Amino acid sequence: MSPKIAALVRKLKKYHKWPGIFIAFFALLFALSGIILNHRNLISTVDISRKWMPPGYQYKNWNLAGVRSSLSVGEDTLLIYGNIGAWMTTGGLTSFTDFNHGFPDGIDKRKIYSVVKHGHHLVAGTHFGLFVNTLKPNKWVQVSMPVEEERISDLAVKGDTLLILTRDFLYRTTDLLYIEQIKLPPPADYDHKAGLFLTLWELHSGELFGFAGMLFVDLLGMVLIFLLLTGLLHFLFPKWITSLKKQGRSYARPLSVKRWNLKWHNQIGYLFVVFLLVNTTAGMFLRPPLLIPIAFTQVGIMPYTHLDTDNPWHDKLRRIIWNEPMKRYILYTSDGFFYANQQLTEELVPAYNQPMVSIMGCNTFEPLDFESYLVGSFSGLFVWHPASGIVLDYFTGKQAEAPHGMGRPVGQNMVAGYLSNCNGRNYWIDYNQGIIATDSGASFPEMPENVLKQTPISLWNAALEVHTGRIFEHLIGPFYLLYVPLMGLTLLLVLISGIAIWWMSYRKR
Repeated sequence: MSPKIAALVRKLKKYHKWPGIFIAFFALLFALSGIILNHRNLISTVDISRKWMPPGYQYKNWNLAGVRSSLSVGEDTLLIYGNIGAWMTTGGLTSFTDFNHGFPDGIDKRKIYSVVKHGHHLVAGTHFGLFVNTLKPNKWVQVSMPVEEERISDLAVKGDTLLILTRDFLYRTTDLLYIEQIKLPPPADYDHKAGLFLTLWELHSGELFGFAGMLFVDLLGMVLIFLLLTGLLHFLFPKWITSLKKQGRSYARPLSVKRWNLKWHNQIGYLFVVFLLVNTTAGMFLRPPLLIPIAFTQVGIMPYTHLDTDNPWHDKLRRIIWNEPMKRYILYTSDGFFYANQQLTEELVPAYNQPMVSIMGCNTFEPLDFESYLVGSFSGLFVWHPASGIVLDYFTGKQAEAPHGMGRPVGQNMVAGYLSNCNGRNYWIDYNQGIIATDSGASFPEMPENVLKQTPISLWNAALEVHTGRIFEHLIGPFYLLYVPLMGLTLLLVLISGIAIWWMSYRKR
């Protein structure tokens, strides 16, 4: 090895060693939490008490998207629902009764997106399936769905027909015995593309290549843990051997283990480094600020992957409403709002002058009257008149203006839900502040103790907070948004310097 190459290797070893030591703990968190996130069904019944979570994860005033919406189920009875499950209260909001009997164990199993009245039944769409409650004997019963992924995005009622929306298809039924699947027509000018965000999301999780891909990403997580541990051992071995030398003790065994440790650190590293580089880079673009420039970018679909399907709405459907005056459906998708004709036979047409919706999704979409709708997301709350295309800011009453260029993916008001006609008043729900009256003269009761005791955080959601770095917000404030890109860049530096050292120093051996 020439002196110049030797000097370069010594410099690279510093870039590999010290950033590697710094990031070891955080990379371990990334790997472990990522493996958990890939197996939601497996761990969905495991909960964690919120008292073990950092400040900011305790419910206060029904915040943290605990409540999504409400439904009147009687003259003086109201059902509120969301991430906390379903709770029944009287019109006076004086007490809240657990209404989750029949849902599977685990708070994650009670994640409810929509509840509607269909005939004499209540029907709930949850993250894990469709449930019906006859109110006698007051128990939720799961309804079998002709679909592999039973995540329900939304429910709606049109006459005597129940509309069930998943992320991929629309279903309809009149009796919950026979459920018909409807493959929606493509949008106008469909170009067979997918969002870059979704593509990178599925690449990062491995889902892009099916279950085998997810298992391979799990393997990458275990490989990363192995490289972290063997790397730390390689850093500690010289100190141990030096200590043995000073004590006059034999160090042959530790020296042999040190060589074995380095050998497998190098071999496993060079076998998987390209996959680790790709996975790390993809993950960096799934969080702000790198998320912002790619949020609405469309790319070609990779052939033979999970996204390569003849369904133009694969993983895109979110909300649905039947508009009686216009005699057409309005669907919100990850590509925006679309109109569909009553027979669902014609191409879906994008709505004119749509309200802004955060990339995190539409949390409120409900009619205000026959001509206007309330649309809420982390971008704000808007009153939308589809026929005229007028969009008004709900709070100011002024014409809403779309932001120009790249900006924050959230607005000033992070709308997580809306409660209508609760004790004669309306309330909107801010993700951080909780339930807020639309008029300043009313307040919503605090969460009672029985609700707080039965609303832990799921292991999956806790792992998500760790994986995204939000778990550290109470320590570093808004700088937590830089956690993922900075840690990703550091990990890339460690990986790239490591493979460069191997190439120049160990490859020929």
